[in-house]
Amino acid sequence: MFVLKAVANKPIKIWLEEPSQVEASCMEQAINLANLPCTFRHVVLLPDCHTGYGMPIGGVLAAENAIIPNAVGNDIGCGVSFVHVDLPADLLHEVKVDNGTLAQKIVGDIMRSIPTGFAHQETPQPSVTLDKFEPPALPMPQLVKELERAYFQLGTLGSGNHFIELQADDDGKLGLMVHSGSRNLGLQICRAFNKLAQDLNAKLSAPVPREWQLAYLPTDTPEGRAYIAWMNMALDFAKENRALMMRRLKEIVFGNLLRYAGIDDIRIDMEVDAHHNYAALENHFGKDVWVHRKGAIRAGKDEYGIIPGAMGSFSYIVKGKGNPESFHSCSHGAGRVMSRNEAVKQFSVQEVIEDLKSQNVVLGKRKRSDVAEESRWAYKDINEVLNYQRDLVEPVLRLRTVAVVKG
Repeated sequence: MFVLKAVANKPIKIWLEEPSQVEASCMEQAINLANLPCTFRHVVLLPDCHTGYGMPIGGVLAAENAIIPNAVGNDIGCGVSFVHVDLPADLLHEVKVDNGTLAQKIVGDIMRSIPTGFAHQETPQPSVTLDKFEPPALPMPQLVKELERAYFQLGTLGSGNHFIELQADDDGKLGLMVHSGSRNLGLQICRAFNKLAQDLNAKLSAPVPREWQLAYLPTDTPEGRAYIAWMNMALDFAKENRALMMRRLKEIVFGNLLRYAGIDDIRIDMEVDAHHNYAALENHFGKDVWVHRKGAIRAGKDEYGIIPGAMGSFSYIVKGKGNPESFHSCSHGAGRVMSRNEAVKQFSVQEVIEDLKSQNVVLGKRKRSDVAEESRWAYKDINEVLNYQRDLVEPVLRLRTVAVVKG
């Protein structure tokens, strides 16, 4: 970790070896964060950091009495759920089913049962989160309408880097992983409140240039309180979304193991769920501050977290060390080294498919023309990312991809 002190009003602490490892546009965004009037102590860039919208992905910002919609991000509550199963993952390749393997059968069942990409459910899904939510008094009619649509988004994967994976740890045991968030609901909340924040900052003559895309909401205003309420609802919705998909995933995997492998004694060793796009009121260095983690997870002392890599690479379950300098945070993944458009230009569909086949990875994806967007070559080396943050977390499980379903 190194510290930049003279480039902004507050220091920037970066969990890499040197400034050249941070792309120029990402560094510019970090400097903007460090110059905000509400920034507390310092800004954090984690080893997976790269340019985002307003705030770098892989960044952490602690703010005093303010919350920033774009520092939470569009996909509020995006995160990962993981289940560790005491069964050999090799069964997925060894057990033959019809014209293929059990892994191929399970991937097909997942794609028939869980909507991916822009697909929604055909019928509204039960939701405790949506049923109990009472919108704040601040009028947001466009968001109230979105609540009705959200019942059809529950239990859907989405697109981009969202995925469902079957995995194997270093001892050969099975892992199930789901990466998704609050779908269009979170996106619309972010857009609506970012616009409110821009208008409010203009009225308050806040010293935040509009082009930074970091308009903030004072937490003691009706707008700030309303955003916190909507954001927390979206966090609960995102967790409920992952939980529904994980429940269906377990039904599919365990049902197939019983039917084709005769296994009915299935023990779950571990279950973990971690948001990586959110803000929370926490106490750090003796002060209550709003910690924004955008592409970052909480890594408190002995707290379990999930750091997924790219498909065909490794993912990690980690245990936090509670490092105060990172505001008890660590990276949320490997981090991109190139944009999706650049990845599609550099790597062909065939190259990516052959790479996965060479690793015996089963791929499930309806639209394969954009598969290079999420190839492992478009991301940093997850092992290097882990190495840079040894003072933040310790690895507990390393997981390799056996099968993956992408949006």
